[in-house]
Amino acid sequence: MADINFSNPLPSADSRPTQARPAPAGEANLRWDIIELLFFAYRDFVGDADHELEAFGFGRAHHRVMHFVCRYPGLKVADLLDVLRITKQSLGRVLKQLLDEGYIVQKTGNNDRRQRLLYATAKGEALVAKLATLQTRRIDRALEGIGLAGADTVRRFLRAMIDREDPDKVLETIFNAPNPKE
Repeated sequence: MADINFSNPLPSADSRPTQARPAPAGEANLRWDIIELLFFAYRDFVGDADHELEAFGFGRAHHRVMHFVCRYPGLKVADLLDVLRITKQSLGRVLKQLLDEGYIVQKTGNNDRRQRLLYATAKGEALVAKLATLQTRRIDRALEGIGLAGADTVRRFLRAMIDREDPDKVLETIFNAPNPKE
């Protein structure tokens, strides 16, 4: 199979142009443009952080855990499982590494000793800030020239993509949060 170059529609090595296949009759109204833009935007958005995380031996799961623990101090492990929609086993492996390496600390709940509450350490907060800075730069570059109204449209679009029936507490906080640039 020839290499596909989505950013440059020049002919491939075998002299045939690289093009998406035409949509079959029943697929003509599918949003291929938005679907593919979301794939590539996500790839590059997380890629900035992925590159930085490699130096620590971390991956995307570590990033997601650290992000939510840093943003929501005292987050319960059970709520983190709901937010990330991963298994206890998957979280356990990542969480153990972050705890062992001093990026996160775990405390028992004040009212319920069975609760495990998670907090980022200064080391964890610094790494999350570094990753968020990389991602914010990408977001800011993408938002250049479209103004506050355009940024608000992007925010509304992304919120609309999320299932509103999702019961997790973190998502409720995000939906009820004011726009940061107002």
